[in-house]
Amino acid sequence: MFKLAMRLLRQRPGTSIATLVALAGGVMILMSLAVFVQSGLQFEPEPKQFAAADVVVAHRHITVSTKEFDGGTTTSEVPLPEGTVPADLADQIRTVPGVTDVQAVDVRDGRAGAIAVKAPAGAHEAIEKLAEQAGVEAYAGDERGWAERSTSIEARSLLVQAGSAFGGYVVLLIVFVVAGTVGLSVRHRRRDLALLRAIAATPAQVRRLVVAEAAVVGLASAVIGVPAGLWSTHRVHDQLVTRGFLPADFPIANPAPAAVLAIVVTLLVAVLSARIAARRVARIRPAEALGEAAVEPARGGRIRLASGLITLAGATVSLFFAAGLSGTAALAAAVGMLYLFVLAVALLAPWVNGFAARVLAPVLRTVWGVSGDLAAANLRANARGMSAVLSALVLSVGFGGSVWFLQDNLQRQSVAQSRDGMLADRVVTAPTGLTPAAVAKVRQIPGVEAATGVRRTSVVVRVFDGAEPAVARAVDPAQLSSTMDLKVREGSLAGLTDGTIAVSALQASSSSWKVGDTADMWLADGTPVQPRVVAIYDRGLGFGDVLLPQQGGTYDEVLVRSQGTADRQLAAFGTVATADQLTGQLSRDLAVSAWLNKLLITVMVAYAALAAGNTMVMAALARGRELAVLRLAGVTRRQVRRMVNAEQVGLLGTALTVGAVIAGATLVAVVHALTGTFLPYIPPLGWVIVLGGTTVLALVTTILPVGRLLRVPPVRAAGAKE
Repeated sequence: MFKLAMRLLRQRPGTSIATLVALAGGVMILMSLAVFVQSGLQFEPEPKQFAAADVVVAHRHITVSTKEFDGGTTTSEVPLPEGTVPADLADQIRTVPGVTDVQAVDVRDGRAGAIAVKAPAGAHEAIEKLAEQAGVEAYAGDERGWAERSTSIEARSLLVQAGSAFGGYVVLLIVFVVAGTVGLSVRHRRRDLALLRAIAATPAQVRRLVVAEAAVVGLASAVIGVPAGLWSTHRVHDQLVTRGFLPADFPIANPAPAAVLAIVVTLLVAVLSARIAARRVARIRPAEALGEAAVEPARGGRIRLASGLITLAGATVSLFFAAGLSGTAALAAAVGMLYLFVLAVALLAPWVNGFAARVLAPVLRTVWGVSGDLAAANLRANARGMSAVLSALVLSVGFGGSVWFLQDNLQRQSVAQSRDGMLADRVVTAPTGLTPAAVAKVRQIPGVEAATGVRRTSVVVRVFDGAEPAVARAVDPAQLSSTMDLKVREGSLAGLTDGTIAVSALQASSSSWKVGDTADMWLADGTPVQPRVVAIYDRGLGFGDVLLPQQGGTYDEVLVRSQGTADRQLAAFGTVATADQLTGQLSRDLAVSAWLNKLLITVMVAYAALAAGNTMVMAALARGRELAVLRLAGVTRRQVRRMVNAEQVGLLGTALTVGAVIAGATLVAVVHALTGTFLPYIPPLGWVIVLGGTTVLALVTTILPVGRLLRVPPVRAAGAKE
């Protein structure tokens, strides 16, 4: 069977190469992503700061328990950015028999950053019990590295989180692309498969042959995909190091397991797709085989129609959910909506193509005359055959027009909220921070109207079935309303005192908080608190999701509202910058942090575009006999070209319209969830690039192959294999 499969593949290099490209691209993308996720999961930090200690007591995470609908309980660990331990715990540890030395690290306000202990192995269990009673952790042996705060541990979390967030979407995209390409390849070869049925090949033999061909191409794709995956992994690693996401010495895992995983997944998808695509041809009776193969069925089956309508209904429901919700729930609903709409279009593509052909027929006939008539007839007759082309184009426009622009909207809204809400005109910073006494002195400087101390921190809040960190600001509330305009929508910042918080509308929605509610949360050091919500504000992207009162300790910066004449006096307290400079730095920081998301999105959009181009080349090259018959019937080359151009206009018009509607709905839903506005920002050249790029891609991948086909004499092409 493999020998026959190899011979058939050599006879049709066009479809074989197209399938090979799709599979190799899938192997490359999946392998690179898997390498980084594997690197994060396998990372084990070596103790450096605490290398001489036997046990380290620290507080690096909290465990959150959540009740399930079935009555069970699940637990999850959330990292703490500033976890501390009680300083008096060191005295308790000293009483443990065998302990020879105890050192509390970074003691401040009765809390210590960590406690290093010298003790024999027999004393470790007692130390662990004391740590557990205090609500913290004890790290011994190889686990001591986890007690340290290092860039490598942060990088590890980034790799795992990014991989988890995008991994599922990447796998779904690869499944979608590979399944579409393999399915189209099998349909273009239905004449060969039908001929085998006509000469008494059994349905099982036909299915095995198609599966064998897919397996051969899948294995061949590994030869290209694995080296490409190694190259892309190396390039991305260099960029991650250069941009500060990864330390240069962060260990990258052996790529072999990731390569095996990528090969197995893509091979499995290819084989299953081929098996499904071969079902119809394999069921044809031998006596009817060639007749069935001569004409492409205009529509799909009832199961496909029903599945498409159900998926479309699910996508519509997700649209209403996304529009009615806000916060994390709305974001999840919007992203799910994008995939559901694209899947619905893929399932309903034959009917969408047929409907579009009927609607566009008068336009094509008016503009292109006889060639337009032929184009409309072809679009109707080949509605099912062009399903994969429509799906690939919609996928490209849908991803490119929604997910990419989302990052632009987040950056723009964050900067706009920071700029519009900043009433201060100066910002004072110092390497060691600024004390409340320094803030009081700043307020006494002539020309200073108000000053607010701000410490950048974070908190851990409950969200849905777990908990997650949220950006927070600890502020001196005395003159807050004179230096910040948070655009309060409910409550008042005047009530921001000890035991209270103000939260953004996005966070309030995600955590189901209202003014007057008690919030269940943890401070950055792991201290559980239950403050009362006194205000809800709109400008969370610019000023953080949680606002905490702080009247002691040190501040990272002081926001100063002045008459512009106090810069010299302010310089005595630290570095003075303007509010515009602060906003500019925020914009640059956001651009750096968004780079990784844009990289992953670019890969996904590029792969979708590759699939579109790949599919259109396959569809164009499969039309050799059809175009030859038209030319033998008296249609000139010029008329054929005009017919193809008219078909492309019809197909592109349909794909761009459907894709733009899906992208627009997704983008509006996500932007509304995150910013509260229904009007997303689109860069001036954004849609020009997305729509223009898709148009150029479609024209190049169709016009050039058709031009090549037209150079073949029609008599010769009419009898050639497609």
